[in-house]
Amino acid sequence: MPPDQPPTGAAGLVAKARAWVDPLVVMILTVLVLGLVVPARGGFADVLEVVRTAAIVVLFFLYGARMATGEVWAGLRNWRLQGSMLAATYVVFPVLGLLVQLLPDDVLAPELKTGVLYLSLLPSTVQSSVVFTSIARGNVAGAITGATISNVAGIVLTPLLVGLLMTRTSGPTGGSVSGILWQLLLPFAVGQAVQPWIGRWVREHASLTRVTDRGTILVVAYTSVSEATVSGAWDHVTVVALVLLLVVCAVMLAVMLTLTWTGGGKLGLARPDRVALLMCGSKKSLATGLPMASVLFSPALAASVALPVIAFHQLQLATCAVVARRLARDVE
Repeated sequence: MPPDQPPTGAAGLVAKARAWVDPLVVMILTVLVLGLVVPARGGFADVLEVVRTAAIVVLFFLYGARMATGEVWAGLRNWRLQGSMLAATYVVFPVLGLLVQLLPDDVLAPELKTGVLYLSLLPSTVQSSVVFTSIARGNVAGAITGATISNVAGIVLTPLLVGLLMTRTSGPTGGSVSGILWQLLLPFAVGQAVQPWIGRWVREHASLTRVTDRGTILVVAYTSVSEATVSGAWDHVTVVALVLLLVVCAVMLAVMLTLTWTGGGKLGLARPDRVALLMCGSKKSLATGLPMASVLFSPALAASVALPVIAFHQLQLATCAVVARRLARDVE
């Protein structure tokens, strides 16, 4: 079979399945089921709490250590692209999240609406945004810089927006200011401080941050769901509620894909920059969202908040994989 031809038969089906299903989501769903069926209690729960806190601290330290500050500032010179990415992530998306709060509780449960609002305040992804930009023949360097800046800004902006918007629309979130400072901001700042000495080594050993990312997400997912199960927070979540949540997430994603693509054209961006804006401006970070939720919210609320983040993550991967291939075919 020629190398440029897609696989057929059973191999083709497997390849398509892998393209639509993120292995990380499969692992998360597995630990979610474990948290429902075998929740942590007593001493085991106390140990997991310590492990979760340590994992989050290490995760955000590595975020700071692997981001080259000089490269981020250099990327700001393309101000139209970077400014439009930040506007999509931290202005347009939150507006959509606030509009979802207007839905009746019969359409979407209040705690799920809270999760959708939190989702809208998260930074963009890095890995999938860059990968899909590359597949679609877009500006990869611009995507790397934009997604990186989004994540750096999100360390500060997301907690601030949560405090500003969510306490007004959803009541107290149960988060701790000291937790935000020493579990998120301080480790990131320390990582940035030592970045000139260890940053290159961290970037060369990408498997270290990848394992840390996934391990932290899985620990946070299990402990959050486990604590919610013990407290009875899942008693009112139904299959219908989950389906409605998927519909809401799909509509938000469709709106953002449309706005970022057409908006890039209105701004006069070249096609590669429009692709980068499309891929970075329409995504939200699961890797940042779940660990940060465990710091910002009470355990029961953090578990409910996790559902929209996971649902949107899977939808954005499946949809953008199709969009990226379509854009690539247009170029070819």
